[in-house]
Amino acid sequence: MALVGRAAVQVSSAVGVGEAANFAAYAFAPATLVTPLGALSVLVSAVLSSTFLNEQLNVHGKIGCILSILGSTVMVIHAPQEEEVSSLESMAEKLKDPGFIVFAVCVLVTSLLLIFVAGPRYGQNNVLVYVLVCSTIGSLSVSCVKGLGIALKELFSGKPVLKEPLGWVLLVCLVICISAQINYLNKALDIFNTSVVTPIYYVLFTTAVMMCSAILFKEWQHMVLDNVIGTISGFLTIVSGIFLLHAFRDMPFTPDLLPLFLQQGSADHASWRSADRHQSCQHQPLLPSEDKGSQSMEEEGESM
Repeated sequence: MALVGRAAVQVSSAVGVGEAANFAAYAFAPATLVTPLGALSVLVSAVLSSTFLNEQLNVHGKIGCILSILGSTVMVIHAPQEEEVSSLESMAEKLKDPGFIVFAVCVLVTSLLLIFVAGPRYGQNNVLVYVLVCSTIGSLSVSCVKGLGIALKELFSGKPVLKEPLGWVLLVCLVICISAQINYLNKALDIFNTSVVTPIYYVLFTTAVMMCSAILFKEWQHMVLDNVIGTISGFLTIVSGIFLLHAFRDMPFTPDLLPLFLQQGSADHASWRSADRHQSCQHQPLLPSEDKGSQSMEEEGESM
C-alpha cells in the first residue's frame, strides 16, 4: 500500500508539472499552436506505456505516432502570429469585441441546450452530446487561461494586478469552465469507450479553441495562404494520427486485414517459398549419396 501511495503521489506531481507547463505555454504562444500540440502528450503516454507497462503498440499505433509527429512539425513551421496583448487593459478591449461576444453567447446557449435538452434524451446513446459540452466550454477556458497568464506576467513585473477586477473574473470563469469540462468528460467516459471518446474530444476541443482564438486574438488575419494551408494540413494529419492510435488500439494486425490483392501476393510468395524449400529438401539427400558412392569406388580402386 505504501508503494501504491508513493506511486500515486509521483504521478500526481508529474501531472501537476505538466499542467503548469501547459499553462505557461498559453501565456507565451498562440492558442492555435499550443492546443493541437497537446496531442504529443497522448503520443508520449502511448510510447511510455508500451515501454514500461508492456502494453502492446500495434502497427496502427506506430503509424499514428509518426503522423502526429509530422503534423506537429508542420503546425510549428506554419504557426499563426497572434496580435500582441501585453496588459489586462488590452485583454479587456479584446473581450469587448462584438465578434467574441457573439461567439461566447453562442457557446453558452449551445452548452445549455446540450445539457438540459439533448443530454437527458440522447446522452446515453450519442457520444457527441457530452463531448460537445466539454469542447465548447473548453474553448472559453483557454481564453481565461490566456488572460490569467497575462495577469501573472504583470504581477511578476511589479504591477498592482490584484486590484484589477478582470483578473478575478477570469479566475472564477476558469474554475467554472474546468469543473464543467471534468464533469461532462467523466460522464462521456463512463458511458462510452475511451478509444471512442478521446479522438472525438481532441478534434472538437481543438477546433473550438482554434475558432475562439481566431476570433479573440485575430490570429488568422495576417496569415498568407501557404501558412493557412500548412496549419490546416498539420492539424488534419495530427487528427489522423490520433484516430489511428486510439481507434485501432485493441485490434491485432494480421494478414487477413490486408486487401485481397496483397493477400494473394503474400500467399503466392509464401507458396513459392514453401515449394522452393521442399525442392531443396528433396535434392539434399542426393549429395551425400553421390559422395558415398564415389568414396566406395575409390576404396575399391585402392584395394585392387
